[in-house]
Amino acid sequence: MKKPDSQMDPELLATAATLAEALPFMRRFAGETFVVKYGGHAMGDATLAGQFASDIVLLKQVGINPVVVHGGGPQIGQMLERLKIKSAFIDGLRVTDQATVEIVEMVLSGSINKQIVTAINAAGGTALGLSGKDGNLIQARKLRRSKRDPESNIEKILDLGFVGEPTQVNPHVLEALEESDIIPVIAPIGIGRDGETYNINADTAAGAIAGALRASKLLMLTDVAGVLDKSGALISRMTIGQAKGYLADGTISGGMIPKVETCLAAVENGSEAAHILDGRVPHVLLVEVFTARGNGTMIERG
Repeated sequence: MKKPDSQMDPELLATAATLAEALPFMRRFAGETFVVKYGGHAMGDATLAGQFASDIVLLKQVGINPVVVHGGGPQIGQMLERLKIKSAFIDGLRVTDQATVEIVEMVLSGSINKQIVTAINAAGGTALGLSGKDGNLIQARKLRRSKRDPESNIEKILDLGFVGEPTQVNPHVLEALEESDIIPVIAPIGIGRDGETYNINADTAAGAIAGALRASKLLMLTDVAGVLDKSGALISRMTIGQAKGYLADGTISGGMIPKVETCLAAVENGSEAAHILDGRVPHVLLVEVFTARGNGTMIERG
């Protein structure tokens, strides 16, 4: 009689090992809230978008409460170009007049938001699209920026139009959803004191929501591997103090500055940790949350 073949498919063994490794993390994070900022290249790649939706559904299935906050800068730019509405940027922020803010809201709260909702639903989840206006979720004011003229050394106030910053996040709506099977998907649109519509940077909105919810984690998907040191090597983890030191000495520069500042604000306001991840890596959320090795850069208290 032929003995059973003791050889098993290496891929099956690898899958089983991965599940076993993930179990302690599933137990640890069950019932916790994660705020996930979704944007960059991953949004424009159909394969990565499908994987992202599946990962979000998996987080919900194992008892984590994911809250998705999305961007959409390239899509807004494409629509403005189609409608022949000129748009300018100052320090990386889109100058947003009345005509532009209407398009921003239409694209963010409409087409992009519903695409993400549809993808999560198709992956087996139950997603609900919201904007910061719903339930007064994100109350905002006009963002004021100043810039010093290098020649005259005179500081002048920059008018960015209807670009806003959060003044208060009302987490009531999101807290009510935590006990349900619903996954909130939030467009970063805020409402002013007099009912004005404000375009809010998605990173900033995600950080404010994470702080208001006392989320266990803020996970920011970007188009870079994480924070790099001056030699170009990845910094896998840092404390609040170390991050502030890297900001002060110029190690963290350019577009990474506001991302790290957002992470710092979230951790200082109660989040356990904030992560800057490369959204171009397949299943990067699962690698970060459910393995000991992780990915990207983690900022934590220290």
